Amino acid sequence: MSNLTHVFANGRALIPFITAGDPNLTTTEQLIAQMARAGADLIELGIPFSDSTAADPVVQKAESRAIIGGATLDKIFAMLRRLRQYCNVPIAFMSYLNPIFAYGTTRFMNNCREVAVCAVIVPDLPFEERDELLPDCRANDVSLIAMITLTSRDRIQKIAEQAQGFICCMTPPDAEPAAVKELINEVKRVKQIPCAVNAGCSAGDGVIAGSVIARLIEKYGPHSVPHVTEYVHHLKIALG
Repeated sequence: MSNLTHVFANGRALIPFITAGDPNLTTTEQLIAQMARAGADLIELGIPFSDSTAADPVVQKAESRAIIGGATLDKIFAMLRRLRQYCNVPIAFMSYLNPIFAYGTTRFMNNCREVAVCAVIVPDLPFEERDELLPDCRANDVSLIAMITLTSRDRIQKIAEQAQGFICCMTPPDAEPAAVKELINEVKRVKQIPCAVNAGCSAGDGVIAGSVIARLIEKYGPHSVPHVTEYVHHLKIALG
């Protein structure tokens, strides 16, 4: 599988999240390139989906804007082909199952390999059904990233044992820091694998920052690039 260990090799990794096509794919391309220059270690790129169940309404609005703007998987892959001519920052897709199945799993993963998307995160893929995607992931050197929550404790051992690359620890903004830290400790007692947490949490090997960036894009639209870049730069400094 793809090797993501270098992402976490130099202190806490910064993982900005943006929705592909919000507000348009030209801006998405610029955002990825500039966030990479500002210190992003891995960029999480959301695939817009009309029936998203994203917990964050800010992200749901971003997906709606991208869909209205005409973002499709073919156009997203075309944008990434352009980007890869000058930017090699690691990229992970965040996508629901439906867009992957509708596009064709083999075709989707083949294209991921072509544009050097090193991982996919699928929030509505049950752990027990990961074999729906694993063969094509393995064939194309794409890591299938596991997600856990504070309510996943009875399944942590199984999930951690088979995790690839890193684990996304998805916790609510009001989660107790001690509870998040213990969740990570439970993972690491099973397997020494990096754990990424939401921005604002002091634990974890990496920080996923999405809500603030989505609000900046909502506010500034195609003029959001310098504002997002500045935020990412300052966040990277704060992480040390």
